[in-house]
Amino acid sequence: MENKSVFGALAMDLKRAALGLHRGSPVMADRFFLEVRKRENEISLDTVPLYMQKILRQVDRIGIHQTERTAEDALMYSTLIQNYAVRKE
Repeated sequence: MENKSVFGALAMDLKRAALGLHRGSPVMADRFFLEVRKRENEISLDTVPLYMQKILRQVDRIGIHQTERTAEDALMYSTLIQNYAVRKE
């Protein structure tokens, strides 16, 4: 279950990106979206459920074109991923 710690870190990076956008700091947000990309490469997709694979594909899209909704999406996906990371088996 090494993916659990990676998912936790991914959730925090998304949350930090959302805070950066909310505070009006796109440079900070870009830095954390870069970290999100690195974390995604550490995850073995074949070991996660299909619904989580879908969420990860959607996360890929949100950092590319930053809009007003990007911060909200990043925060939502952060919460979903965090819930997956801390759930009991």
